[in-house]
Amino acid sequence: MTIFRTEVKIPASRDKFGYNSKAIMLGSCFTENIGEQLSKYKFDVNTNPFGVIYNPISVGNSLKILIENKKFSEEDLNFANDMWFSFSHHGRFSNADVNECLDAINTEIKKSSLDLANSDVLYITFGTAWVYELLDTGVIVSNCHKLPAKEFHRYRLDVDEIVQFYKKLIVSLAIFNPDLKIVFTVSPIRHWKDGAHGNQLSKATLLLAIEQLVELFEQVSYFPSYEIVMDELRDYRFYGEDMLHMNTTSVNYIWTRFVDTYMENETLAVMKRVDKIVLAASHRPFNPDTVSHQEFITSTLSDVKKLESQYPNIVFDKEKSLLLKNLHH
Repeated sequence: MTIFRTEVKIPASRDKFGYNSKAIMLGSCFTENIGEQLSKYKFDVNTNPFGVIYNPISVGNSLKILIENKKFSEEDLNFANDMWFSFSHHGRFSNADVNECLDAINTEIKKSSLDLANSDVLYITFGTAWVYELLDTGVIVSNCHKLPAKEFHRYRLDVDEIVQFYKKLIVSLAIFNPDLKIVFTVSPIRHWKDGAHGNQLSKATLLLAIEQLVELFEQVSYFPSYEIVMDELRDYRFYGEDMLHMNTTSVNYIWTRFVDTYMENETLAVMKRVDKIVLAASHRPFNPDTVSHQEFITSTLSDVKKLESQYPNIVFDKEKSLLLKNLHH
């Protein structure tokens, strides 16, 4: 039989991820895609506590903030276009009220610093090697917050800059959390404003830097999401309307490869039980008062109790609330 695609071979990882594991994920919107899937199946995961970040230095600076458990003050914020914002954060933290802005930022940092200290694995997705350096301070920003381009110097990092930065950071992370495993990925989403060649140079820079880090550190590995898209899904039917971002089909496919790599059969069996409960809770019956439906709710709540007691990291608060609404006592 003729095979019409090349499959990226991914060996099953020795470091399995399950319902007793805890993860923190930082990086580009590809991180959000996998993070959403993990959250959907009730895994204990903290996704992008600073919002979406694209470049390696900003991701690394975010991790430094978490290691330090830094508390932001008004001096760390900026004000433009009637909003207070942080150059270390995505626009979702911006606020017209300075205290609300600080409260959102500091609450997330405090929680996420603890999560990083207790996580089994840190997933980092690099999106681009291009960075924006604020001319006033010389600091590489995570987000430009729609400020004029003339306020920034834009350039592409080189491989050595990324490697030297992360060599120090990975040592700091190992001191902060000695059991932490680190998995790097490169986002398959193309940054087309850099041009076709510029985008390839950027992705190549990221891949070469990660390769060196994988060779240097035993706790560091790589998941080939970029290669899966470039080689297995090399067709525009796997892209969204902008022909740059991945569509649901491709995200779901990458998720299945992720599951195959990091999850054991026991975890897959629990995922099925979790999915069944989530679907049951969201189900809107035509007649909720029937005996059969009441029995269905009671049985589902019993499954919830069993899973929560067996796996303390699984939390069904939303589902329990929905189920109890329809339960007649």
